[in-house]
Amino acid sequence: MSYRRDDDIIDDDEEEDREEDMVDAPQAVVELANAVVPDNARHTRACKRCGLVKTLGQFVDQGCENCPFLNMLEDGAQVNRCTTPFFEGAAAVMDPRDSWAAKWIRVDAYLPGVYAIVVTGEFDAEIQEDLENQGIDGDAGRNRMPIMHEMTGY
Repeated sequence: MSYRRDDDIIDDDEEEDREEDMVDAPQAVVELANAVVPDNARHTRACKRCGLVKTLGQFVDQGCENCPFLNMLEDGAQVNRCTTPFFEGAAAVMDPRDSWAAKWIRVDAYLPGVYAIVVTGEFDAEIQEDLENQGIDGDAGRNRMPIMHEMTGY
């Protein structure tokens, strides 16, 4: 037997049902629960490819969840090459697939998180060449500000 916070007794069957419900949670709920947001408003950086905004320390500790092929995890020098402190605006995106704002800033294929509206900076030639060799678009359309008629068709 287990106890709830309010000291009501929960039988073992009910506890197992709750654990099964978490395992069967929709993928969008799991992604949202794992969303990473900057833990500090100072010293934030944006991934040059996808625009995800986190602190320098978060990029070093966790890498970029959208761009694991950039190999930033635990490599401060690589984080400095693949991210930039120069970006304009930020949007917190909770459900990228259904968000018009996510579509507008071209992050609707990425995970929930905080994204830069416009990212300034490009990869150096070595990283750009490596991405091209892997068949990956280094820009991913992020560094071009969308025009409203592209989104509305008007």
